[in-house]
Amino acid sequence: MIAKSPALKPGDKIAYLSPGSTPDRAAVAKRVAILESWGLEVVMGQHAFDQHGYLAGSDEDRLADLNWAIEDPSIRAIFAARGGKGCYRIADRINFGALRNNPKLLVGFSDVTALHLSCFQHCQIAGIHGQLFAREDDHIAQVTQKSLQRCVMQVEETRIHVREAEPTAEIMTHGTASGILIGGNLQLIATLAGWGLPDLKGKILLLEDVGQHPGQIDRMLTQLIKSGFLDGVAAIALGQFADCRLDGAMNVIEVLKEHLQSLSVPILGGLPIGHGVDPLALPHGTMAHLDVSEGCLMVAPAIQ
Repeated sequence: MIAKSPALKPGDKIAYLSPGSTPDRAAVAKRVAILESWGLEVVMGQHAFDQHGYLAGSDEDRLADLNWAIEDPSIRAIFAARGGKGCYRIADRINFGALRNNPKLLVGFSDVTALHLSCFQHCQIAGIHGQLFAREDDHIAQVTQKSLQRCVMQVEETRIHVREAEPTAEIMTHGTASGILIGGNLQLIATLAGWGLPDLKGKILLLEDVGQHPGQIDRMLTQLIKSGFLDGVAAIALGQFADCRLDGAMNVIEVLKEHLQSLSVPILGGLPIGHGVDPLALPHGTMAHLDVSEGCLMVAPAIQ
């Protein structure tokens, strides 16, 4: 049974935390203003702007912020300020008992994939893959804002259609599939394999990544396939592989195609999900239906 959180409504209090790397203060201020315009009350984590190398403070401090938000009954959802690096270091130390007793929506992507997968593994809880993401000019597209707002405040199915301009739109097989949608950042899925990755049998696996070269993608998919972690997946939903090498003797698209088509399952590429241009949010850990001929991924809400 998938645990779902109540839909957010104006007046609800949400925690804004940094479970991975330190965010930029100006960028955070811009995102908080958007959340407040939705009527939400934003409370910053005590260590949100700490800095310890590439991390937003020590593991203990980042974990303390996360568990505070889980345990505080006045907090209705948890938004990650950014991914970066470091979520995987604390993903197995969350207060899962408190989260099971009082499910809360976790919102984030990129390195936050580690937290989504760990929470699903231990609590079967739904979350949101996405955030108020901006590219280099720090412009947050209206389509990105509205997509996230719908996912956290409206109890309705999310439908995401193929965007032909996305390079992964080249990677398609055929067919349909239904199953729980989980996954996210490929690098984090590979990192969790063997200690924090849920059973993927019967699941629709979402994959996206950023800044990887073909050899890195090749290593990660080889590890996941040869170790059996992708055995029995129902389908693959391919998002954006942003800032990855798309030309050369062996490019990222060719590597993805070679490995994923060997699974002989429906593959729907070209989904505007991830670190690319104008990405969309979608529920994580809920039932989904993928239809390659229709070019559409339909996902049940993560809220109730």
